[in-house]
Amino acid sequence: MPLGALRPSPLVEQATERLRAHIAAGHWEVGGRLPGETTLAKELGVGRSTVREALRALAGAGLVRARQGAGVFVLATEPVEDWPTRLRRAAVTDVYEVRMLVEVQAARLAARRRTAEDVVALRGALEARRAAATGDDAAFVDADIALHAAVVAAAHNPVLTDLFAEFVPALREGLIDLLALLGVRTRDPNYGDASHAALVAAVEAGDPVAGDLAEAELTDTLRELTRGAETAQVSDQVSTQVSARVSE
Repeated sequence: MPLGALRPSPLVEQATERLRAHIAAGHWEVGGRLPGETTLAKELGVGRSTVREALRALAGAGLVRARQGAGVFVLATEPVEDWPTRLRRAAVTDVYEVRMLVEVQAARLAARRRTAEDVVALRGALEARRAAATGDDAAFVDADIALHAAVVAAAHNPVLTDLFAEFVPALREGLIDLLALLGVRTRDPNYGDASHAALVAAVEAGDPVAGDLAEAELTDTLRELTRGAETAQVSDQVSTQVSARVSE
């Protein structure tokens, strides 16, 4: 069956924005009930079907919710950000702390559940990380994340795998920026190789200490990230002060 041609719906968009503006302005309080579709349609000068589509859009944004037989109620005055958006806006150290919770448990499970294929993947990811030591920070971070992803995959828990995947974009950007700021790879191009090798060996051997090794490695990195965040904050403050003096 053909999907059919798309058609523009400017009235729906206009109705959605008008209702959104009223909600944001507090015209209808959070927890309060909106007027019925017939009333809204009359006030907006559109059909009930247009109002119905507008309310669906507002529900998708987390602003309203329909209750069977009771009407439509206001949930919030501002749209609810989706999870990826919130992660992108979060501090990398905050994301990293949650990442640790996921990966430590994943490492423990991986030590119990890894297969021969997982071991091959882990060894390959470790070698790829070592090879990336001669590349730039972006390539090194990508290889590092790929190794951690292989550990999570070896846990064979799709929820853990999906959670880790959600963290990756925010982690990648933050790690690249902070590696450049700290210059840790200037001192050690293959930063963290020994701890990663020990983690892979523990998972391969089925040793539950893998969880402790993952926690120790991630804690060390978090410590560096925290130091980098503090350095960046001081740098921003100095730049602001210098700019202020120049403008005087």
